[in-house]
Amino acid sequence: MESIRVSIAAPIWSSPELALERRRRRRRPPPPPPAGRRSSLSRSAGRLSALFAMDVSQADPLKEVTLGTVMATEEEYASQSKLLQEFTNVCSIDKAWIFQSEKGKGSQAMFSVSQSNLLANKRRKFILSAQIASESSNSVTFQWAQFPVEMANASLIVPSPSGSKLLIVKNPENDSPVQLEIWGSSQLEKEFHIPQSVHGSVYTDKWFEGVSWNFDESLIAYVAEEPAPSKPTFDSSGYKKDSSNEKDCGSWKGQGDFEEEWGETYAGKRKPALFVIDIQSGEVRAVQGIASSLSVGQVIWAPSSGGIDQHLVFVGWSSDQRKLGIRYCYNRPCALYVTKNPFHQSEANEKDFKGDSGKGSTLYNLTQSISSAFLPRFSPDGKYLLFLSAKSAVDSGAHGATNSLHKIDWPVDGELSLHRSIVDVIPVIMNAEEGHFPGLYFSGLLTNPWLSDGCTMILSSIWGSSEVILAVNVLNGSVSRISPTESSASWEILSLDGDNIVAVSSSPTDVPQLKYGYLIDKTISSASWSWLDISSSIFKCSEKVKMLLGSLQFNIIKIPVKNVAACTTKGASKPFEAIFVSTKSKNDLPDPLIVVLHGGPHAVAISSFSKSLAFLSSLGFSLLIVNYRGSIGFGEEALQSLPGKVGSQDVDDVLTAIDHAVNLGLANPSRIAVVGGSHGGFLTTHLIGQAPDKFIAAATRNPVCNLGLMVGTTDIPDWCYVESFGSEGKNHFTEAPSAEHLSLFYSKSPISHLHKVCCG
Repeated sequence: MESIRVSIAAPIWSSPELALERRRRRRRPPPPPPAGRRSSLSRSAGRLSALFAMDVSQADPLKEVTLGTVMATEEEYASQSKLLQEFTNVCSIDKAWIFQSEKGKGSQAMFSVSQSNLLANKRRKFILSAQIASESSNSVTFQWAQFPVEMANASLIVPSPSGSKLLIVKNPENDSPVQLEIWGSSQLEKEFHIPQSVHGSVYTDKWFEGVSWNFDESLIAYVAEEPAPSKPTFDSSGYKKDSSNEKDCGSWKGQGDFEEEWGETYAGKRKPALFVIDIQSGEVRAVQGIASSLSVGQVIWAPSSGGIDQHLVFVGWSSDQRKLGIRYCYNRPCALYVTKNPFHQSEANEKDFKGDSGKGSTLYNLTQSISSAFLPRFSPDGKYLLFLSAKSAVDSGAHGATNSLHKIDWPVDGELSLHRSIVDVIPVIMNAEEGHFPGLYFSGLLTNPWLSDGCTMILSSIWGSSEVILAVNVLNGSVSRISPTESSASWEILSLDGDNIVAVSSSPTDVPQLKYGYLIDKTISSASWSWLDISSSIFKCSEKVKMLLGSLQFNIIKIPVKNVAACTTKGASKPFEAIFVSTKSKNDLPDPLIVVLHGGPHAVAISSFSKSLAFLSSLGFSLLIVNYRGSIGFGEEALQSLPGKVGSQDVDDVLTAIDHAVNLGLANPSRIAVVGGSHGGFLTTHLIGQAPDKFIAAATRNPVCNLGLMVGTTDIPDWCYVESFGSEGKNHFTEAPSAEHLSLFYSKSPISHLHKVCCG
């Protein structure tokens, strides 16, 4: 029997040679497809369906079929495209805020919701409000507004702490001014147009992004692009003055001194800088005294002292050396800094703190003894400054690793001193016992994550193949999982309603569902939580989608490591996981299987709702979503077992997972496809080279096929070294790889197995 092996790729960038051009093109969205054009996902799904439907045991497939003859009919494509549209119409909640009502009864919720617009290749954004009323200790009602309000031109919305004001940021698409709007409960109160000579667009990237109201809601600190430098002009005779008229001298316009960017996503964006606006006068002041080598983000106000907001705390990333890509890269060193409010005039007798530039400096590094500090949050009483750290990633070189939580004592009198000790609240968890807390894995925190006791933070984190909600006591470091332990679905916190929680839960077979959590008994030290379903039309889907999802099931499978003797740590020898999605109906033969591989590699696929994967499942495919060792959520030892072994350990884990599924009767070994993007594409192309007889089809997005080529074209060349050499790669990293380095890169790359790939 000769099997058919076909590599299917949608019209996407699929080789590292095109990485730079791909990133340049990402700066602007592609034009919308003509009406009626099918999506690439539905085309690929149709081809997969046709391939799996073939009886490969009959005759010679090369004589019987070509790619053209296995194409599904136009009617099937049209049906699949329509179904895909129905799945993508399901909305997502991006953010939520809850405010106590003025009369003290109930509260007001505001949800920022988005919906895909496939034809325009954009997302629609809108606001939906609800009145929350608690009828009893175990009953709550959400009274929803009749219609949502679209926020078509809003780049960012940030309510004030009291909920009485709303900031709307509107970034321009050209050199026009940035528009800041301050809304009250019933009307627009202030509108400011900030020219590009003051600053550029406000950052909305969820990393450098930082917008913070002060405590009396008169000032707003925010991060925006620094003002554009003047552009010199040149002609054939050399340099001309800035005021030279280009038409008069026939010159071409230069762009000034070259300045590096932070890689993918930040192409064309100027350095993030810190500004404060007085919303009464509209005056904007840049925060002075910040070194030009420092990129700033995640700004918050320090607690007021004597009723005066004197200081700002922010995260700074130094660029004394080359700027490497920062998107999804938590291994970039960063620190917390404190600086003075530019609107605060120091009194003559006020004691200046000694900053990094000496006595009288307005800038001071709060976290010099740790290599990473971000997402700062003050405790409600102002006594502690909490922050997250990715020191494991920085120190090892892995772009993502297990996080830790720390705190610094903060002076309630506002008198800052030089020496502040950093206290560990939650350390890096190297290896957890089965069922125990595996460590912190998250990149976001609520603006106000505190319960009323002032010492309990509520946050979401990855726990194995699921996202869960945790309660962290910052005084004693205890961690409790408060989302249901019996649930394999993923849970994400949206906001706090006093001591209650508004969250969203979803799974590979269930669209998101709003949940409301409350403590059953606050007096019990290990209090348990109860969760109520909240009726909402936010996640409304068609009857057909409901029916198809209702026919599916999923479970999380633990897969034993194949070669335990080769493991150097206990954590690396523990079983890894895969999410298996299938139909509930019993068939004589298993449905065709698609193996889904996440990127990273230090990322994770969680048991939440994915529109694209739910679409594939609804077409009759089973899914095996593999979290190979090196994924986050399983402890630091398991994660650090992968660097230096990419292309071997991760490939072996995927093959082990497939064999495990086959042995359980979940998959037919002759009907398996594999898909993945980025590092998942690296694995996909490795698999069809190292195990060509395993797969009937493969689809890749943006795969890493040649590490030796990638290292010279990517904005994350250090990734190539760390993943190929292990943690020692930090020491080997160079801008000019040696012949020995290039040889190792080749041996780790899928291209080294190209000669073994089979095509039907």
